[in-house]
Amino acid sequence: MILLLVPFSQAFSAEVTDTPSTLTVSLKNESQFVYQDAEGYTVVVGLAENKNPLTPVTNVKIQVNFYDDYDSAPLEVVQGYTTLEVIAPNGKSTYSIRSQTPNPNITQASVSLLGFDSSEAKQKGLTVYSTSVFSDYSFRFSGILENGGAPNSDTNVYLAFYDGFEPPRFLGVYTIELGDVDPNAEISFEFNEVIDSRAVGFFLFAESNIFSSDLVDIKIPPSQIPDKLVTISNVFLEDSNGNKLSELSVGSPVNIKSETWIQFAADQQSDETAYTYYVQVKESGKLPYVEYVGKFDGRFIGTGLETQTIDWIPEKTGLFFIETFVWDRNNVPIADQGPFVLVVVS
Repeated sequence: MILLLVPFSQAFSAEVTDTPSTLTVSLKNESQFVYQDAEGYTVVVGLAENKNPLTPVTNVKIQVNFYDDYDSAPLEVVQGYTTLEVIAPNGKSTYSIRSQTPNPNITQASVSLLGFDSSEAKQKGLTVYSTSVFSDYSFRFSGILENGGAPNSDTNVYLAFYDGFEPPRFLGVYTIELGDVDPNAEISFEFNEVIDSRAVGFFLFAESNIFSSDLVDIKIPPSQIPDKLVTISNVFLEDSNGNKLSELSVGSPVNIKSETWIQFAADQQSDETAYTYYVQVKESGKLPYVEYVGKFDGRFIGTGLETQTIDWIPEKTGLFFIETFVWDRNNVPIADQGPFVLVVVS
């Protein structure tokens, strides 16, 4: 996998220049996007188009000049190539070119096309398609690559994400390296990364030393992130024998129990979510008085239903209501407040 997308300052701009000798290939200015990756490098992403209806092109060389806001001389000059080695007649390819250093002074970039060569065509011997697409706290995608009747080497699958602009801008290009692929083979692949939140879809395509694939346009489903990570679904009272209670007595211990449902693990790698469960008992009145606060430190493993228990011994009579909360270890609520429970202590 390559670069993690992080949205970057809109102070960036990208310019495109084509010389008269390279008019067969053009760089699409409106498709370009500039951002800073997780390591602080500046990345320019865009689209190159082969306008020749008959001849494939290769070695499409692109130069990016990186500038600050003060000097007309570039801070860095970097050259790179399109994502696809060979662009078919009337075909297109993304490119992604990164600065040489993580320089925070870079604020602008200009892009120019240096040249290209004619090429032999690559047969459409590869087929790629998706098997699942899921978007929540990260973007998860799985697919299949099918190879035709010849062995392949240097086989890569690409995901080029774009936003909702018209025409769209390309927000980033990710590479899945598959290497050697046997004849008539089917290879499964997966992608699980945090992507730019502005992405609405991506082009899926593949290329090897001898074959390429068609571009498959895949829309990203709406985010399935719940409003809150945890739901407090039930709050009830029990005595020490497990009998549910509706009235309490002063001095008699009671268990305040809650059922909580976690819908998604906060830490994808460990599949764990550390939390603190709070119970607050208030005396009913114009200015409710906090009678008791209890807490329980726990850890969800994966997803599903769990039960928390807090012990309380009422110390005086009256009408009380019980509030419940679940926070993470940074004291950030990860659940809406649980249902109110009214209880009479006599």
